[in-house]
Amino acid sequence: TEAIGLYNLGQSCCLNSLLQVFLMNIHFTRILRRITVPASPAQRRSNVPYQMLLLLEKMQSGKCKAVGPTELACCLSEHRVELFVQHDAAQLFLTLWNLLKKQMKKPELVKELRDLYTICIQEHVACQKCSFEVKSKSTMLTLPLPVLDANSHRLKSLEDCLQYFFHPEELTGQNMCFCQQCGRKTPFLQSMKLVHLPQTLTLHLKRFCFERSSRTHKLSHSLPFPQELDLRQVLAESQCQADDSEKATWHYELFAVVAHSGSASCGHYCAYIRSLTDCKWYCFNDSEVCQVSWDDVKCTYGRSNLYWYANVSLIFPN
Repeated sequence: TEAIGLYNLGQSCCLNSLLQVFLMNIHFTRILRRITVPASPAQRRSNVPYQMLLLLEKMQSGKCKAVGPTELACCLSEHRVELFVQHDAAQLFLTLWNLLKKQMKKPELVKELRDLYTICIQEHVACQKCSFEVKSKSTMLTLPLPVLDANSHRLKSLEDCLQYFFHPEELTGQNMCFCQQCGRKTPFLQSMKLVHLPQTLTLHLKRFCFERSSRTHKLSHSLPFPQELDLRQVLAESQCQADDSEKATWHYELFAVVAHSGSASCGHYCAYIRSLTDCKWYCFNDSEVCQVSWDDVKCTYGRSNLYWYANVSLIFPN
C-alpha cells in the first residue's frame, strides 16, 4: 500500500519514472496480473510483462523503501532498449508499451491494453477547389501537442495546445496536394478530428525544437495544466467525430505527470503521481518517494529563467 522507489541503475531516471506511472495505474496492474507466465526460465527472463509483474510484486512486498529494477532492465536490453543513456520519455513510453503488447499472449489482455491507452483520430484532407475529400482513421498512443504555434508564439495553457493540435491547417504553395478530381495540385485543408479517447489519456508536450544550427533546444516556458480536463469543453464540435455517449467519457482527472529538468542534451526525470487508492500526490524521484501537494505539482508548469527547473513532458489524465 506504500509508494516504493526505484534505484537509479545509471541514467535510468526516465525508465524509473515511466515504470512508476505504469505500476501506480491500477487499471494497468489488473491487466498485468492476468498474464500467462512463460514456460521456461529463458522465456521468463526475456518477457517484459512478466519481469514488470515481478518488479510490481517486489515493490509491494513492503520490505524496503526502494527496489532495483535490474532484472527488468536486463530484459529490456535483450530487446535493444539502450541502458545508461538519456532517453526521451515519450519515445521510451511507446517502446515499453509496444513490448508489453507484443509479449502479452492472451488476445483479451492485448485488447484491454489497447482500450486502456489507445487514442483514435480521423484525418480529413479536402480540396479547396472542388468537393474531393479523403478521410482516414488512425490510432496513436500519445497526442503530440505543440507548445508553440506556427509563428513560434508560446501557447499559454494545455487547453490552448489541444485546440491548436486540432485546428485545421491550410496546405498551400509548396505544400499543395494532388487532387484526383481536379487533375492537378490544389490548395487543401487538412484537419484532425477526435473519434475515441481511452481510459488513460497520454499527452506529450513537444518541448523541444531545432534551432538553425541544427541543435535541439528545450522550450521551458510556463504552461499550466488543470487537475480536471473535460475535452467536451475544450474542443469545438467541428473538431470531434464522436456521438454523445462517447463524449460522455471525455472527462478526466489528472493522474500523473513526468517532468524533466535540465537541457535537451542532459537532465533528469521524475514523476508526480496521484495514487488511485488514497488520492494523495507523490513525487517519485528514483529511490526517493515523498508525499506532495498540488502546489508542488504545479511547480512543474515550467519557468524559462531557471535552467534546472522541472517542466512537464508527459501528462496522464485518467
